[in-house]
Amino acid sequence: MSDDIDRKIIHALQIDGRASFRAIAAILGISPQTVNRRYADLRTTASLRVLGRTYPHAVGEEEWFLRVRCAFGATEEVAHALARHEETVWAHVTSGGTEIVCTTRNAEGGEPLLLRNLPKTPRVTSLTAHCLLHTYFGGPQSPLDKVGPLTPQQIAELTLPGHTADSPRLTPVDHALLHVLHTDGRASTKELAQAAGCSPSTAQRRVAELRRRGVLYFDLDYDPQVFHRPRAAMLWLSVAPAALDEAGTTLAGHQQVSFAASTTGPTNLYAAVNCADSRELHTYLTGPIAALPGVAQVESAPVTRTLKRAGRCLRPGSP
Repeated sequence: MSDDIDRKIIHALQIDGRASFRAIAAILGISPQTVNRRYADLRTTASLRVLGRTYPHAVGEEEWFLRVRCAFGATEEVAHALARHEETVWAHVTSGGTEIVCTTRNAEGGEPLLLRNLPKTPRVTSLTAHCLLHTYFGGPQSPLDKVGPLTPQQIAELTLPGHTADSPRLTPVDHALLHVLHTDGRASTKELAQAAGCSPSTAQRRVAELRRRGVLYFDLDYDPQVFHRPRAAMLWLSVAPAALDEAGTTLAGHQQVSFAASTTGPTNLYAAVNCADSRELHTYLTGPIAALPGVAQVESAPVTRTLKRAGRCLRPGSP
């Protein structure tokens, strides 16, 4: 069971995934040793991980949502195969085990490899693909920005200056650093330098530059039960084009929303949401979602199980 201190540490790391334990401790008014110990405990009890992520446009990539339905009895096998695929970032089994939803990243303008191979799989009975066009909420943004326990002053003390939009050409050193940070966003400067074959000062400078130039950000992966919102669901909305931006912007402000984006496909607005339970999800769907402008249709798909999260395959029984 996590307490308020744990949640504050998580919120602090969401704001700056590489903030030192000493800096977090000073802001929270506790000792660095307490932050260190709590962080270590959260890695075990809540599967907490800090992960380095890249903005797709900054590295010439784009994201797709794939919705896959399989023949009876084949969902489990296909879902695990999708989770293991290198293009897959997230993989969920939804709607009571009847559908697989995964997100992929591939070269911008190119066809995802999964789109070429999945239709050839005999056990796959249907496939729809949605290319992500515009993100209204997500990436470095988190629901903790809306409901987290830190005060505005504490948030301001941890927040780094905004980044520029002129993404640099990535060097082999940059790629090596990003590869390590993708797995462990809190890898030490020494570990980064060894992996990239450069000096610690160069590694530290390049990481700071990648963040400043809008290539790299840090995200958290953790058990949503820590914040008492274990009921996850995906929403697929059909919105009148003239109302799409207003609906997406409004959706981004909802406390339940962890990700919102416009997409191609039979629906044009997607959201990932977290609620306390199914009753709260019902209240959310019939209240704030129903009030969105221009919405003609809403399809909800509760997440039954997550097999891969933020690029990391989960072990059976993981939070």
